This record gives sequence, C-alpha cells and structure tokens, in this order.
Amino acid sequence: MGLFTNKKLFIIILSIIFIGIVLVPIVTIYFLNNGNPYEKYIVNKYIPAHLEKSGYTDDDIIKQSYIQPKHGINNSVYHGHYMVVFKDEPQLEYLYGVKKRGKKVVQFCEKKTLIAENTYQDMTTEKTNHSEKECIGYLDNRR
Repeated sequence: MGLFTNKKLFIIILSIIFIGIVLVPIVTIYFLNNGNPYEKYIVNKYIPAHLEKSGYTDDDIIKQSYIQPKHGINNSVYHGHYMVVFKDEPQLEYLYGVKKRGKKVVQFCEKKTLIAENTYQDMTTEKTNHSEKECIGYLDNRR
C-alpha cells in the first residue's frame, strides 16, 4: 500500500511540473502582449474616476483607454497607464498614471502631439488647456 501512495504522489508531482512548464510561457506571453491584469484593473478603476472628479464628461473626451508601453517609464507609477484625447485639443494625447504608493492619479508632464492622422509622436511639456498643476516626468525615475 505504501508503494501505491508513492506512485500517486509521483504522478501528482509530475502533473504539477508539466502544468508549470506549459503555463509559464503562456502567462508570460499574455503579460507581454496585454500587460499585467492587476495594473490594468487599478488604472481603469482610478483614472476615469479622477477625470470625472475633475469635471470631465464623455462629451469632453474624444478617446480614452488603457495603454501598455513597450519601454520603461517612471518607476513611481504602475507601468500601464491611461491615454486621453480631449475634444478641444485633438492634437494632444494626455497621459495619466497611478502611483504605486497611495494609488494617487498623476498626469505626466509630457503630452504626445499629433504629427499625422492618428499618429502621435513628438512630446511637448508646455502648459495646455488640460494640464494639471502638478505633473511628473514620463521618463524620470527609471532604472
């Protein structure tokens, strides 16, 4: 009877190892393509509420969505952040993040400017209509 339980234990251990070998690459590929689901949840929870609290409605905004950058950004905020394009400034793409400590919503000082239809590239740090009093550098505090 002791040998039977050892075979069961051996099969269970092999099954766990096999599942781990299969799941690790799948989860890694998912995270690389879609970002961390926890960060996405936090960003989608706090930033739309911040915009609403700031007095913005859906009528003020052309486009808003969660985005996952492919490069390193400011380490004091979650990697995934939020992009907003306002109706009265369709040539600017504002970026918002959520600080890791305290979950405070911050606006990045840099705004992407439109260089061609639906193509934002150049960055500006000038004060604009929707610039907040306090902002943080998009590429500051990186490792």
